[in-house]
Amino acid sequence: MKNRQRTDNARSQRVGDLLIEFVSRLLANTLDDSRIRAVTLTAVEVRPDLKHARIYFTVRDRESQKEEALLGLRGATGFIRGRIAGELKLRFVPAIEFLYDEASDRARRIEDLLKAVGPKG
Repeated sequence: MKNRQRTDNARSQRVGDLLIEFVSRLLANTLDDSRIRAVTLTAVEVRPDLKHARIYFTVRDRESQKEEALLGLRGATGFIRGRIAGELKLRFVPAIEFLYDEASDRARRIEDLLKAVGPKG
């Protein structure tokens, strides 16, 4: 059973790597939506059954753009899945869910707090 689990994790990792590379290229070269121009994909989680993928993103410059970017990405999901089906050789095209990656915001807040405290001594 452990071997199967390791194989499933490796497979979902490979599919995730493929998805993030492919979707990044689509966002940069194919989609012409001003809401997603400043989007950077940061991570992907693919379920072991390969039927669902969560793709995390950040938005350069303005946090206020994250809601607009999310709407743009959700609007493009059908197109993205269609391109995945047509160009990638996957048995299943996973359902895609885009989520804003809060990690960079948390890191920035911690950095700001540390700066506010200042050096001691």
